Order: sequence, then structure tokens, then C-alpha cells
Amino acid sequence: MNASAQLFEPHSFRYGEHRLYYETVGAGPPIVLLHGILLDSLVNRELATRFAAEGFQVILLDLLGHGRSDKTRDPKDYRTDFFADQVIALLDHLGIGTAIVGGVSLGCIVSLHVAVHAPQRVRALFLEMPVMEWSAVWAALLLSPLLVSARLGRPLHEPFARFVRRLPRPRGLRQQWLGSVLDVLSLPPPVLAAILHGTLVGPMVPSESQRRKIQAPALVIGHARDKLHEFRDAHALAHELPHARLLQARHILELRTRPERLWPQIAEFFKPFRETAPEPAHSSPAPAPAAAPETPAADPELHQRFAAAVARVRSAPAKGPFKPDNALKLKMYALYRQATDGDAPGKRPGALDPVARFKYDAWAALKGMAREEAMRRYVEEVEQLEKRLA
Repeated sequence: MNASAQLFEPHSFRYGEHRLYYETVGAGPPIVLLHGILLDSLVNRELATRFAAEGFQVILLDLLGHGRSDKTRDPKDYRTDFFADQVIALLDHLGIGTAIVGGVSLGCIVSLHVAVHAPQRVRALFLEMPVMEWSAVWAALLLSPLLVSARLGRPLHEPFARFVRRLPRPRGLRQQWLGSVLDVLSLPPPVLAAILHGTLVGPMVPSESQRRKIQAPALVIGHARDKLHEFRDAHALAHELPHARLLQARHILELRTRPERLWPQIAEFFKPFRETAPEPAHSSPAPAPAAAPETPAADPELHQRFAAAVARVRSAPAKGPFKPDNALKLKMYALYRQATDGDAPGKRPGALDPVARFKYDAWAALKGMAREEAMRRYVEEVEQLEKRLA
């Protein structure tokens, strides 16, 4: 590929109190690609140029704590389902109704969460090297020493990270994944430890029953001889997803260093999505069944007002004069999730995760509420707050 890194356009947007960064390349139907744990968007750049050459617009997101996005030292910020919320927020920010969503390792798992939480936003899935039941023990064994080093070996780890930060990064497109690895080694130890802690302790992959309900077409890529990404997980996932195809790579770096063998099959799989236009942003939900005539008809103006209200909330300064209390935060969160995703799925989080439990309870309390009704209430809350603060 002759594409240079200069083709990538940098952007950012507000996500709650944080700023997240992303890059775009190409034009056409959108694809969101996500990196692995501790890595960043550099790991997907060469792959992105190939998708762009096929006629897609590729969006590379740095999840919270990764790459150029804001970083915190609180493990509670780094859960795979929270990462999925960031992807949905990115689609909202860009005004994208549906997109192909995918990624490698952690990015693969986050993509599955997006497909579970917001199935109407996902046209197809690109799932490389899933970490699921067969890999879970190895993930804990391999990542725990790094967590211990960052927590307890900080006096040695910190000078090393500062040294790596000063090293030059590879310029060639095919070597940019090495730059992503160097970025991992240069992370401040408290941030690195928080990411590992939050990811390992929080919910990882969606349950098997949730995975079996995903209807989006999916391409699953796995490889042998890697305990962190057991091929048995890729094989199981391809059989669980109703519309999946399995592709086997020769080794962990084949798609990053020598993609020529795999690419024709990848391009062929995604060709139909290039030739058909995705749904526009804020499109109407599917028609209600005859048994529910009380569901209001689609209202394009309401969708636009809702999108504008969400944008205003997300762009509000974190340190502004208005400090919403927890009750209001939960109310707005619940209305937003009901408006975008419908009824709360899955089981209630356990008592060891009270924040997730409160959020789930607030959302589940709206069960049965039509999405457009949730949109109306969300817009009304925002407009009332704006009047009070005017």
C-alpha cells in the first residue's frame, strides 16, 4: 500500500468529563476499528488504509485511557461495556446511524458489547482474536504480572516508561503497530495498572446467550499458538453467531505484517456492505408490531431534537457552574439508554459493582417505555435544565 500516515485526519469529541480522540481515513460506508488492550489506533492503521482503498470510511478510535484519549487512574472507568458506550457515543457524535464495527482482542470484545447493547447500530462485525472462555485464565496469568509491576514496581517502571516515551516511533505504515507497542511501554504505571485492573475485574465478554442473539453478519479471525487468544474461542464464536464466517490466520501478526493472503477473503466478505448504503443517522426504529398500536409513529423532528440535546449534554463543560446530582445523572442515563437501545438486557450487575448496579436499575425501571417516549422525556429534561440555567 502506498497510503501514508498523512491521510489520517485527527479529531476529538467530548465523552462525559473526558475527551476521546479518533482518526478517519477514506470515504464511503463507515467502519469503526478498535485496538487491543493498552494499544492504540496505530495498530489498525495499515488495515484501515486497505479498507479505505476498498471504498469505506474508516474511523480509528482511541478508547479512554489509550493513545491520545484522556486517561484516568480509576479502574472503574475501564470496563468493556463502558468502552462499548464510547463507541456508541462516537457514532452519535458523527451522526452515523449504522456502521461496521470491529477490532482486535479487546476491540473484538468491545464490538460484541456494542452489538448486544445497540444491535440497531451495527451493520456487520469484524472480530479478530476474541478473548473468551478458553482464553480467560491465560489472560489473567499473562496480564497479572504486568499489573503487579505497574502497582508495586513503580520506582523502576516509571523511569523505563519515560525513557520509552522519548524513543522515535516507526514511520512506515506496516511498522506502525510497533509504535503502538512502544506507546504501551510508555504508559504511566498508574494508568496502565488502572486499565488492567478495570478490564480484568469488570465484565469481559457478553454471555453465550447474548452472543447467540446477535444477528449482524460477522467475520471472525483467529489463529493458533497463542494462549491469550485461543483459536478455540474464535471457533466457538463463529459457531455461536448466527451469521458468522471463520477465517484462520497463520500467526498473531499475519494481518499486521503480511495481510496479502487473508485480504481477498476479507474484502469479499465486506463487498456487499460497500455496495449498499447504510441507514442514515437517527433513522426511525422498526415498525411496531400490530399488538402494540400505542407505540407512537416515527417522528424525524424528535430524532433531530434528541440528537441535538445529547450533543449539548456531552459538550457541557465538566467544571461548569451546574453540578448535577447522582439522581439526575441516573435519570438522564436511563432515558438515553432506553431511547437508543430499548429495554435493559441481561442480568443485574452484582453487589460488588454498585455503580453499574444503580445504572442498570435506573434503566430497567423504564422497561416497556417506547424509545420515542424516552427521547421526548430526555429532550424535555434538557430543555427544562437550560431554562433554569438561562
